[in-house]
Amino acid sequence: MIQPPIDLDMDLSDLSQNDWLGRLDALGDDHGYFEQLGAKHYALFLAGGPRLFVTFETIESIHKLPGAAPRGFDLVARNGWSHLALISDGETWFRDPAVYKFFDRLIDEGFFEGFEQVLFFGAGSGGYAAAAYSVAAPGAQVLALRPQATLDPATTGWDRRFVGQRRLDFNERYGYAPEMLDAAERAFVVYDPGFTPDATHAALFRRPHVTMLHGALAGSRIDAALDTMQITTPLIEAAMAGNLTLASFGRLWRARRDNVAYLRALLKRAEGTGRTGLVRRICSYGIKTRDRALYQRKLDETIRGPAAASAAE
Repeated sequence: MIQPPIDLDMDLSDLSQNDWLGRLDALGDDHGYFEQLGAKHYALFLAGGPRLFVTFETIESIHKLPGAAPRGFDLVARNGWSHLALISDGETWFRDPAVYKFFDRLIDEGFFEGFEQVLFFGAGSGGYAAAAYSVAAPGAQVLALRPQATLDPATTGWDRRFVGQRRLDFNERYGYAPEMLDAAERAFVVYDPGFTPDATHAALFRRPHVTMLHGALAGSRIDAALDTMQITTPLIEAAMAGNLTLASFGRLWRARRDNVAYLRALLKRAEGTGRTGLVRRICSYGIKTRDRALYQRKLDETIRGPAAASAAE
């Protein structure tokens, strides 16, 4: 049964962790449920409309969002969706028998079958988990930002970023994320093809029903870049609606032209390859931004040379 809209207009940013969890617990009591799963994981379900948004987030990443609220809160308020938030205390990649058992229970209860559409979402370790646990809801959509395929050193020993987490067991159930995606209707992997570690993981996800979405020059923080450009929400809504394509992502990604970090990265690459004409075009655009002084100086350098430009200042 579709529930009435949930009031999620709240600011949780000044709460201690215990109080913050207490507020989520109260929301769960009123609108669904809140459960602790083992020592480091929590599940919050809010019953709303026939579309279910499933997210995987860390407490730390949530506290970087406006109001320190799980990402799904804004989307639930905007669209009337139901929401299942899996939350970890630290970077656990959600590798915990208590989490496996939770999804086993949802499968046994036919939980996901009660929704018209299900979208799994996450970034980094959450992107891994979104792909890995999507197998619990055959026919779901998956949107994973810079996901890892596994941290099993036998498969991804080349990735030295997460050495401390290799003790986690990625060979138990819900383990190898690319294989777990086989039950999804469609999946999207968003990453920067120029950032080798993320691009190498992304290559392991290649399946006929998996679409690769390239966020060039975003580096290892593509999720932060999408947030800064204010295109994360329309990206998620397009995935839920079944309208996300290479073309629609390309239209959203055009917002990068007004992103400070992207323009600086583009300028650095153009300078490094000696493409003076491209440097001038970038600077001509950049002088219209808040970094006007930087781009004016760089533009002057292409015309008069570095020494003359510095002397003019």
